[in-house]
Amino acid sequence: MAASEIAVARTVEALRETVASWRGRRQRIGLVPTMGAIHDGHLALVHAARGQCERVVASLFVNPKQFGPSEDLAAYPRTEAADLAAFRKAGVDLVFFPTVEEMYPPGFATSVAVGGVGEGLDGAHRPGHFAGVATVVAKLLLQALPDAAYFGEKDYQQLIVVRRLARDLDIPVRIEGVATVREKDGLALSSRNAYLSAEERRIAPLIYRVLCDAAASLAQGAEVSATLERGIATLTAGGFAVDYLELRGAADLAPMTGLERPARLLVAAHLGRTRLIDNIPVAPG
Repeated sequence: MAASEIAVARTVEALRETVASWRGRRQRIGLVPTMGAIHDGHLALVHAARGQCERVVASLFVNPKQFGPSEDLAAYPRTEAADLAAFRKAGVDLVFFPTVEEMYPPGFATSVAVGGVGEGLDGAHRPGHFAGVATVVAKLLLQALPDAAYFGEKDYQQLIVVRRLARDLDIPVRIEGVATVREKDGLALSSRNAYLSAEERRIAPLIYRVLCDAAASLAQGAEVSATLERGIATLTAGGFAVDYLELRGAADLAPMTGLERPARLLVAAHLGRTRLIDNIPVAPG
């Protein structure tokens, strides 16, 4: 089958019709929401879904509601033919590929806001971002009603927001996190890595090294604020403009001053015109 022949649903009605036929055969369904520009990180989500479900749906939708007015919506990479080929090769059964008008028809006036875990970190630096994420994810979960939906840990705050959304709204979908996929030098895979110049790409892995060094220091009992300050200084000296480097609770993203429970180190920083985010778990030594 050629890439162009992969099954594509462009309407909610067509998506639901196909999913209903699978449900009638008692097949488990996994959903992998994406904005396209597919890389190995996305395909890890597909492989996780394939390992747990008989059928896999991937969505392909660049969601305008999660981009701020000065962000990169127009420039965001769109590689639909390559994306469909990658999905087909990975074993996706159906790609949900709606238009903006299908997702947000005339008169659309509803927004989903997740407090608490959606505040701070990227919630503070990208106002409105998580309302856009929560709104589109709520729609996708209700449109497909899969058994499980798969999200990468690279966007860790997003994963926690989606889990809270599904729990609070009683959406009967299991939210699965999948470990971050990295390049050999440690840089987390991201569609936005394509924006990096050759020199920026050489520098970019510093963000992961700083996380690892800080996590190791914290695990050995180093003081949190001093450790974070050193990490920010290292990134700044390396050419990054840092939005945040913080230690948060792994389950609730509450600020932490020590390692009294499972934690996550999260960072966001600009390198040239590219904003990079990353995170790693931290545990006592």
